[in-house]
Order: sequence, then structure tokens, then C-alpha cells
Amino acid sequence: MSANAATDVNVISNSELPQVELDKIVVTATRTPTKTSNVISQTRVIDSEELQRYQGQTVTDILKNQPGINITQSGGMGTASNFYMRGFDSKQVLVLIDGIRYGSISLGSPSLNLLSADQIDRIEILYGASGSSIYGSDAMGGVIQIFTKGNSVEQSNVSTTVGYGSNDHYQVGVTGQLKNDTSSLSLGVSRNKTDGFNAIAKASSNSTPNDYNADDDGFKSTNASMALRHKFTNELSAGISGLYSDSTTEFDSAGTIIPNAYSDQKNGSANAYLQYQTPMTLTKLSYGQSIDKSTSHDNNSINYQEGSQFDTTQEQARLETSINAQPGIVIVGAEWLSQKLKASDVLDFSGFPAPPVQTAYTPDDRTVKSAFVGYQLSESYYDLQANYRVDDNSQYGNESTYNLGAAIRPLAGMRIGANYATGFRAPTFNDLYFPGYNNPDLKPETSKNTEVFVEYANNMQTSRLTGYHTDVEDLIGGNTNTAEAKIKGVSLTSDWNVSSFIFGLGYDYLDAKNKTRTDANFDQQLPYRPKNSGLVYIGYQQPMFDVRLEAKHSDDRLTTENKELDSYTLLNLSGSAYITPNLRANVRVDNITDEDYTLASQFGNEYATDGTSYFTSLTYNWF
Repeated sequence: MSANAATDVNVISNSELPQVELDKIVVTATRTPTKTSNVISQTRVIDSEELQRYQGQTVTDILKNQPGINITQSGGMGTASNFYMRGFDSKQVLVLIDGIRYGSISLGSPSLNLLSADQIDRIEILYGASGSSIYGSDAMGGVIQIFTKGNSVEQSNVSTTVGYGSNDHYQVGVTGQLKNDTSSLSLGVSRNKTDGFNAIAKASSNSTPNDYNADDDGFKSTNASMALRHKFTNELSAGISGLYSDSTTEFDSAGTIIPNAYSDQKNGSANAYLQYQTPMTLTKLSYGQSIDKSTSHDNNSINYQEGSQFDTTQEQARLETSINAQPGIVIVGAEWLSQKLKASDVLDFSGFPAPPVQTAYTPDDRTVKSAFVGYQLSESYYDLQANYRVDDNSQYGNESTYNLGAAIRPLAGMRIGANYATGFRAPTFNDLYFPGYNNPDLKPETSKNTEVFVEYANNMQTSRLTGYHTDVEDLIGGNTNTAEAKIKGVSLTSDWNVSSFIFGLGYDYLDAKNKTRTDANFDQQLPYRPKNSGLVYIGYQQPMFDVRLEAKHSDDRLTTENKELDSYTLLNLSGSAYITPNLRANVRVDNITDEDYTLASQFGNEYATDGTSYFTSLTYNWF
């Protein structure tokens, strides 16, 4: 939260509304600070003021309310989830925390359901495959970058937050920030706990309540963030940052294998950098590490997975230089990545129902050496961007990607542009080495993506219509590279700020088809990809209070078992108000109409979602 009420009043102004994104500064789309009005690929920014609407929630809760993103989740807060963006699932969308890769290298997906929104400064979303030639593997569908709280301290302050909501959900937290002419420091910690609700909405016809322990499935987490910045001279600066979560999730597993189960998790990232700047260049050396550790427990006598542990550690070092080429900016760099998986009590279920056999992953690590170059030019009447990257992976060899994009401004406020990008996804350790289902000879999935757009913006609104077409080959399915897909779609976003009113919409049409001719599901929509989805919102904002009503709709979706999940429309309300200059109240009510809907189904079990729910909080600032 901002340092004081006066600062908050200034932030909540017509020129800084979080929904109106024109000329916000982003770094994810190009690796350098760039105005969104000069970025060619579709980009969205979720800033600190918008994050205030998600008190007590996780990054997954934030993403599911963004245009073009849909999720699956096997229950309430903290339970296993997946997200889909432009037809790609979370294994094919790269997630970064302060520039460091974050996610499980066994599953391939990031645990965003475990990261608390209150320890985050902002989130940048880059849609499409252009990020592959900037960041490498796993960015075919886009890039989501999370910035740790404290990356942009405005002044010294201390704030504390207490909150309470449905399902006996509470949160307490405190943040302290210091700032002077040369340094800034931010430290934050919070505790989040909820009793949750029963994760199974409709059990398999072969199950009984005893099979999955029909009780509330709770979640608790302790979260922390840290950011330190120091300027040694006008040219030399350094910083470190960290984001961490220690959590426990209770869950109902499908069938009778893991009833009455829970999982302990440790997730986070840490990063340090040294930066040197001259009038013509900016050179940055950084090193970071992320972790994704999970230990599952079974309180049942079967003990199939008592203490099964999957610990991912990713280490990353990068040296990059931005050069003012006059005209334009040239970016060159090199990167080193080490991915390690420590797994214990891994059980081979390939002979089920026979007793599982304990085994291990071999090998359990890999390294990637990369080099990249890029060029960016922003002029009054046109924008250009080009990137090229080579990744040398110790498992499968070299993979290169590139991106070419251009936009022109034929009229005041209007941009028309196009972009072509290639991408790839590296096989996960489960794809390569999971006992009984492995194929160590798998190669990366690859994609070719073309998109065109028209954009119009003025001082009241910004609107963008984007069309895209993607061919995906060598998809991994059934432990082979034989699957193919074709993804076509249209995305429309429009955000308005008229006087004190804010309103807007997002609509996505998605045609994501299975093109594997040998598959029984040939030419069928890919699982969990709705053809039509969208959101609309309207709000009213004043310096001392704001309120926002939003509705999100999703079409019918197929599951991986070819079961159809019904469409749904959710109505949500959020707002905040200053009770005193130092005390701010926030409230959020989700699913006002108590819609009955399902986000995921597996092994014949439909997983539950919450009905009407609320969360309210108070934040007090000392400054």
C-alpha cells in the first residue's frame, strides 16, 4: 500500500487509473523500459492500485479476472490449478519473478495458487509468442512477470493489514519501507488461513464420501517479501529482492488412491543485480534462484504417497547490455540456467492396481546456455522490434527462436501492426523421466505465431483488436512428439476513463483445435479452452473511495475426459474507502448471484467452487 493517504489520493487520479493502460511503462515485452503505446505485442499491466482489489487472494485469483485467461482449479484456495492463455496451458506460458524463472520442472507449471497478492508490487502480462525470442523456452503462449513488493518505494512508511472473509478466512500482515536519496528497503510479512470448503462437488459414480473424505479442505500460508535498492554513484547501482511462501494445502484426491491428503509447499524466488549506466549504455549483471518444493502426505493406511517429495531449484545468471544505437536500442546478452529436481519416494503406478514400486528420476538436472540479441525503435509514426535467441540445452541440444514486429500510426491515436514469432517448450522432467511413462528421447514442442492488430487511444480510452493464428507441432502426448494443434483467435479490449467513471470490456474468441490425425479427438476443441469468454466492468472513483462491478463469462468447455462443463457467468463487486487519512477499508464480494459452476473434472469427479463469498480488510499507515 502507498505510504500515506495523500500519496494514495494522488495515485487514484484520472491519469493513473489501473484500467487505462496507455503509456504505462513495462519491461517484460522488450527487456527495457518501454511505454505500452510503443509495444507491438498485446500487453496488460496489473499495478499496485488494482492489486488492492485482491486482498487475501492469490495470483491465480488475479489472473482469472484478466482478459483472455481462463483457469481450472481442484477446489478452493491453494489447491492445484492450471491457467490457459491464448489456447496454451501454463506449461507453455513462462512465469518470471523479478526476471527469474519460476515453476516446477517436474510438472512444468508454476504454482501461482500459492503466491499471495499482498506481497506483490505489480504484474505484467505479455500475450503471444514474442517472449520466446527474448526469454527462451516455455513462452509459446506468453510471459507473465511478477514484481516483488518494494521494487518502487515512494517514501518511508509502515503499514499493517487485517482482514476476514468467508470460510473463516483471515489475513494479517505488516510492511515496513525506508527510503532516502540513495537507498530504499522494503520488508513485508503476512499470514493467510482459511477453513476452505469441500473440494469435491460431484464424486465419481464409483466413489463414496469415504473415498475422498467429504470435509472442508483448508489452506494456510506464511508469506514474505524483501527488496533493497542502493545507488553507489550516478552510474553504479545494485539491488536484491525476494518473494517467499510457506504453505499447507488440504485436498481431496480423485478416487481412492490419496484420500484425506494434504501437501506442504515452499515456493519463492530471490534475485541480486549490479547495474552500470552511461549516457549510451546500460549493463546489468544478475543472479537469482527460484524454488518449488512440495511434499505430499496421506493420512490413510494405504500410504501410497506418504511423504512423496518433488523439489525444484532453478539457478539463473544473466549479463545483458542495452545500447543507445541512435536511432533505436540494441540489446545483447548471455544467460546461464541450471535446473535441478530432487525427488524422493517417487512411486511407479504403471502397474496399478498392483502395489507401486519406488523409483527415482535419472538424470535429475540439466543446464541451458543462451545468447540473445534484440533491436527496438520507437518513432512518431512507427514502431519496430526484432529479437533472436539461441538456447543450448544439455538434454536435447540447440533451439533458436526469432520475432519480427512492426506498427504504423496512419492517424492520430491509431496504430496498425503485425508480428511474427517462433517459440518452443522444453519437455518437463515428468515427460522425460517419470517412472513408467517416460521417454528420454522427446524433443521440444514448437510453434509459429502470426498476429495483426489495430489500436486506438486518446486521453479517455484505449482499445485494441488483435487477431492471431498459431501452428503448434511436436506436441507431447502419450510420451511421444506426435500431436499437433492449430490455434486461431480474436481478442478485443477496451478501457475507458470518463470523468470519475471507469468502464470497459474484454472479449476473446478462441478456436483451438486438435490436429493430430491419429487421435480419436481430431479436429475437436482442446480441453478447457472455451470458444467464447469475456468480461465487462463499470466503476466510480473518487480520491477518498472507489467501487467497481464486474462480470466474467465463459463458454462450455470440454475436459480431458471429453466431458462438457457448463458455461457460467460470475458477478463480482469490489471497493475501498478511506475512513481516516491513515485508515483504508477494502471489500470484495465474489459470485454475487451464487452461480453453481465447475472449473475442473478428473477421474469422474467434479471439483467444487465457492458460492457467494466475501473478504474485507483494514489497512493502517504510519508515515
